Amino acid sequence: MFSDLDTRPPKPLHAISRETAALGFDMSSDMQTGSLLRFLAGEASTRSILELGTGTGVSSCWLLDGMDAQAKLISVDIDGAVQQVAQRHLGSDPRATFYEGDALDFLEGLDDESVDLLFADAWPGKFEGLDLALSKLKVGGVYLVDDLLPQPSWLENHLPDVNRLIECLTSNTALQTLKLDWSSGLLLARKIDSTP
Repeated sequence: MFSDLDTRPPKPLHAISRETAALGFDMSSDMQTGSLLRFLAGEASTRSILELGTGTGVSSCWLLDGMDAQAKLISVDIDGAVQQVAQRHLGSDPRATFYEGDALDFLEGLDDESVDLLFADAWPGKFEGLDLALSKLKVGGVYLVDDLLPQPSWLENHLPDVNRLIECLTSNTALQTLKLDWSSGLLLARKIDSTP
């Protein structure tokens, strides 16, 4: 049977998922998004990966599973208590650095065009500071956002924010975009020009 859910999960995923459920944290990426992240992280040209919104490390786990020995992941989250789950299970991997703090502050201190793959899974870098996040992406680099289809965790007035984000990305002439009506609703954007 052909199924996009028939995939080999990363080894630490089960333990991370168990702790995630115990915390009642319900904002982790699903298996489909994780599989795509692993695929993108495995691209030969991908060396610098930035994840905005570590959560408990579910998506970090998938990214690390796709990365080679030379690639580096920086994952940022403002909630240290949640991020501790990721640090417990993934912190010994020398390719990973976990940063606790404000993602916009972190982006401000990052060199422009220094990131090959940016997964924006938090409000900053997605609904706030989008241009700042995109400025950190190398030409040829990929920006990925999820949760663009209605989610149970959405606030009542969240849909206009999502529609604005999609419009900003798809109308940006420096980006080549692909919308996927799949998983939680994904949008991939490849930077094709360094000018906005």
